[in-house]
Amino acid sequence: MNTSDLEGPTLDYWVARGLHEFVREIHFTDSGETLSIRGNDRGRPWDGRFLPSTSWEAASVVLERACRLEMHDHGRGEVVCSVSFGKDGKTMEGRGPSLRIALLRAFVRHAFGDTVEDEFLRRPQSLLGVRAEAIGESSAVVSVEDVPTPDMHIGDIGSTPRV
Repeated sequence: MNTSDLEGPTLDYWVARGLHEFVREIHFTDSGETLSIRGNDRGRPWDGRFLPSTSWEAASVVLERACRLEMHDHGRGEVVCSVSFGKDGKTMEGRGPSLRIALLRAFVRHAFGDTVEDEFLRRPQSLLGVRAEAIGESSAVVSVEDVPTPDMHIGDIGSTPRV
C-alpha cells in the first residue's frame, strides 16, 4: 500500500510502528478499529488510545520530532507538507486533506519508504526496534509439562507442612 493512501486506523497503526523508540506495545480495541499503545515518550508515559489521524494531542509526538516543516495549502482540499525528521536532514513530502494527515503520511514515508505492507495485524503486538511481533494473551499455565497432577509435582500447591 502506498504511504500516500494511508488513512484512519491504518495510518494510526503505521505511525505507531514508526515511533519504535516510544511505543512498546500496540493493541486494538473496538473490534479492531481503535489503536491503543503502551510506551514512554521522553519520560511521559502513554497507556491508552493513540489516534494521531484524528487528534493533535497524539499527532504532536510526530510534530515534536520535526526539525523543519513547510506546508502549502493549494485551496483544493489538499495540503502539501515538506518535513525533515532527525539528524539526516532528508526532506519528506506528504499530502492529505489536512496538515495533520500530510504530516503523518510524511512521517510514515520517512520511517518505511513509499510503500508499507497491505495487511497489518489487528492483534496485540510488541515492538522490537522496527520489527513487530504478535503477543498472545498470558496463560495461567506456565508450560504444558507443569500441569498440576494428583502426584504432587513441583509447582503444585499442597497442604501446609507439619512441624
